[in-house]
Amino acid sequence: MNEVELIARLVPSLPSNGSVVVAAGDDCAVLDLGAPDYILFKTDAIVEGIHFTAETPPEKIGRKALARCLSDIAAMAGKPNSALVTIAVPLEFEPARIGAIYAGLNALASEHSVAIVGGETTTNPERVLISIALIGTVEKDKCVRRSGAKAGDAIFVTGKLGGSIHARHLDFEPRLEEARWLRAQYNIHAMIDLSDGLASDLRHILAASDVGAELMASAIPISREAKVAARAESSTKPPLLAALTDGEDFELLFTVSGRDAVPLLDGWKKKFPKLPLACIGKITAEPGLRLRDKNGMKSLTVHGYTHFEKS
Repeated sequence: MNEVELIARLVPSLPSNGSVVVAAGDDCAVLDLGAPDYILFKTDAIVEGIHFTAETPPEKIGRKALARCLSDIAAMAGKPNSALVTIAVPLEFEPARIGAIYAGLNALASEHSVAIVGGETTTNPERVLISIALIGTVEKDKCVRRSGAKAGDAIFVTGKLGGSIHARHLDFEPRLEEARWLRAQYNIHAMIDLSDGLASDLRHILAASDVGAELMASAIPISREAKVAARAESSTKPPLLAALTDGEDFELLFTVSGRDAVPLLDGWKKKFPKLPLACIGKITAEPGLRLRDKNGMKSLTVHGYTHFEKS
């Protein structure tokens, strides 16, 4: 059983109440507690040996732990507010290392005006685990979900994709400002952050919106790291495949009406000249995910990173 299958088994039995606007199945839970804005609620965990190594600089470990949650707040066009931090460490731990992890976490929190308001410390055999619970807010008429994509929408992605394992997964910038600007300027229909790879995360939008998509291979932005890795003698992953399936890019993937595509590109270049934005395809009424390359259109069968999946 992989992560998606486990979640599908657990979610139907989860209790709810009248405050829940969006439950499990989007980037954040959305709650209406009677305030002018919705509350966004997100939790995420990173584990030594999976999301970082024992040799990873501790400041970058802490930064990544919070940045992942911030990226999910961005995916719903929200503003982060406060976080709780749970850290589990081996019985034999180095206090200086744990302090440095918090230094990295605190620095990113201060950058985005996020208060760290408490948490939990406990033990975990052999490896460090950090879990963040983060709350944010979003205006009730500005919240972007995965479920709003429409046939005819243009599909956009920020940045360049693939090869994040070669350091970018530790240093990425959550696209909070960019997401807020997008939602303020345009009617963004659906949005998600790319944590498990384009091929998997786009499928989440398609499933939630009950639509399909066609991607243009030549339009997918491929990172320099993915291209360099593909030239390594031991590599068996072409750059395009890396851009489609590598996890932890943490860029924004979103859809917007086709008539807004050109104005959006023009406005983006003026507002964010250093960050690429690419139109990589379109949403279709026909279900399924397809890729057009020099040989024509074909079904896209590859997926991104999947937890619990055996190699």
